[in-house]
Amino acid sequence: MFRLFIKILSSFVVLFLMVPAAYPAEAQTASTQSTQQKAKSKGKHRAKQQPVKKQQVVKKQKAASKTATTRSKRRAKAPAKTKVAYHQRRGSYRVTPAIYTAGDRAGLAHTRDPLDLKSNVALVIDHDSSKVLFEKNAAVALPIASITKLMTGLIVVEARLDMDEILEITNEDIDHEKNTSSRLQIGTRLSRGTLLHLALMSSENRAASALGRHYPGGKPAFVEAMNAKARLLGMYDTHYVDSNGLSSRNVASASDLAKLVVVAARHPILRQYSTDTGMEIDTGRRHLQFNNTNRLVRNPEWDIILQKTGYISEAGQCLVMNAKIHGRNIVMIFLDSKGKLSRLADAMRVRKWLTGSSPQV
Repeated sequence: MFRLFIKILSSFVVLFLMVPAAYPAEAQTASTQSTQQKAKSKGKHRAKQQPVKKQQVVKKQKAASKTATTRSKRRAKAPAKTKVAYHQRRGSYRVTPAIYTAGDRAGLAHTRDPLDLKSNVALVIDHDSSKVLFEKNAAVALPIASITKLMTGLIVVEARLDMDEILEITNEDIDHEKNTSSRLQIGTRLSRGTLLHLALMSSENRAASALGRHYPGGKPAFVEAMNAKARLLGMYDTHYVDSNGLSSRNVASASDLAKLVVVAARHPILRQYSTDTGMEIDTGRRHLQFNNTNRLVRNPEWDIILQKTGYISEAGQCLVMNAKIHGRNIVMIFLDSKGKLSRLADAMRVRKWLTGSSPQV
């Protein structure tokens, strides 16, 4: 009995030991099978998704190619103006819109003359005899831009103000009319004579503004003196609102400006300052070189007594001069000229005509 009991007990022990050893193997097999099934399912999912992604990429590529083709067709069909605008954004070209001056709006551009001048207004007078030699729309009042500074200089000189007095450029001299820049920084201190020199020679706007501001009574009194002088000279088509000419409300006719040139030429300081080719000034911070805005003063063929240039968009390119031509004292007025050099070219045409190189008018 005892032996039988031992055999039964040992069989139970063997069975007990075999079951735990078999269970991990089954568990490992089951886990392996589940992992393989998951891998298979992922592979199937990836296999299903991959064609979808490729189709999307193909669709995007087709759409992009269609868009590019459409753009190229549009550019090919677009007019030249559109292409210029496209290149303008890239910085390849610069498009300048057409600017219509006051003279254009008045229809002066349709006026023809024998000398084929590019200025809408012109007047040529013999200074000594006061004889009008040539005129073109000379009675029409137009914006005169920086020709205004010639009256500014006349008022300063005739007021007998101290030319050595030091004046300071301030925020009040900043141009808020046309937003032009200036090489005279705020805080620059220069003599009245130097500022007058810069205003007449280089058409310096802040210099002209400071001259008017430092007049007894300030800018309002200075502008009033300008208009009073104009009436005194018989310039009845003339009106001033500032001392630098940046406002288009500064207007005058060529006939009026001829009277101003004749009177201004009587003052040696105005003759010298307006015809100097250039000057260097010390602003206290650095040395600056200023040049004349009229290149004819550097031409040895010209004997210029007094001159002034001017430009704003409403006035066009303007020029007034008193010059000796073959021994004759000639006053020339050119207003509303097109192109920076056309006013000088008009002066050359008049000079050739006066010397007999051009057909008689």
